[in-house]
Amino acid sequence: MDDMKFGLVSLDAQGVPSGEVQKAPTFSRRGFLLTSIAGGFALASEPVFAQAIKTDDKGLVAGQVKVPVKDGQIPAYRAHPAKGSNFPVVLVIQEIFGVHEYIQDICRRLAKAGYYAIAPALFSREADVSNMSLEAILKDVVPVVPDAQVFSDIDATVAFAKSTGKANTGRLGIVGYCWGGRTVWLYANHNPKVKAGVAYYGLLAGLKGANKPADPVDVGASLKVPVLGLYAGEDSFVPDEVVDKMRAELGKGSSGSEIVVFPGVNHGFHADYRPTYDRRAATYAWKLTMDWFRERGV
Repeated sequence: MDDMKFGLVSLDAQGVPSGEVQKAPTFSRRGFLLTSIAGGFALASEPVFAQAIKTDDKGLVAGQVKVPVKDGQIPAYRAHPAKGSNFPVVLVIQEIFGVHEYIQDICRRLAKAGYYAIAPALFSREADVSNMSLEAILKDVVPVVPDAQVFSDIDATVAFAKSTGKANTGRLGIVGYCWGGRTVWLYANHNPKVKAGVAYYGLLAGLKGANKPADPVDVGASLKVPVLGLYAGEDSFVPDEVVDKMRAELGKGSSGSEIVVFPGVNHGFHADYRPTYDRRAATYAWKLTMDWFRERGV
């Protein structure tokens, strides 16, 4: 699949472009294949469009850290104000392209707003996706990453943030994009200590399998954490009927979660480096994100 068509082409339940045959995963799960975070944008995200936002690190502590996990260490990018401590925490959950420049910039934007923001590299055992094509990531990485492993690594990231003495994990939020948007819904169900979550155009159904025992639609009714879902009206990944089903499931529960659909925009409307970027929708979505966190104690 043409990498620049990501978000414009429907995928099947395994994340493969419709009509294509899925190859068996080829990566060994032993050890860690990613030990550091690459600078710049991921290969699969190129060409990068001129409107890509660049947030400087003036007044911040920003850069790579190593997060201890149960079987070793994973790299993460963190940013927080250079002065002070006790900062509320926002976990930033990557796209399928990994913790590349866009995700790092999200961390810096949050740090400029007074947060301790940290983005763990959640594909560290499977691959260094920074140098992979979109097709390879979709076929060989995404299907083999267990949700339980993702949750454990995010738990470890929270523990790491707390251990620094700079972060107040009692005020914990989570935001994620694309693959990370799906993860936000599921991690919020896993960890009820999260005060608020924001999920940007994350898949709500269709990925359930051996490594992924539940989709977001399966946990909507039981969710306790308020999650704001920000979705695109023209998104081929998340059809209207699936959004409607998720709203119905959320309505059965008491989490106070909401879904906002932006008409006329596509998957990835917040990704300022991609052709699907929509400045008006992205700007308003960011305001909703910040308001959602602050109004819920993050």
